[in-house]
Amino acid sequence: MKMPIYEYECENCSNHFEVRRSFHDTSMEHCPQCNSKSRRLFRPAAIIFKGSGFYITDSRKEVPPPVDASSSN
Repeated sequence: MKMPIYEYECENCSNHFEVRRSFHDTSMEHCPQCNSKSRRLFRPAAIIFKGSGFYITDSRKEVPPPVDASSSN
């Protein structure tokens, strides 16, 4: 079973560390360096957009203007 990795910061020594734990595990994590209480850090999820057209400045293929049937005669 895959478990998420959470990032923590020690309240005492400011050590940053990661812990792999279950979604349902609510126990307090202690710093591996000084054994003090730590708090979980919340980071934005990493999102990777593949392809083009996700942003207004992305390059797009030029679309030719529609041909007017009455002007071609």
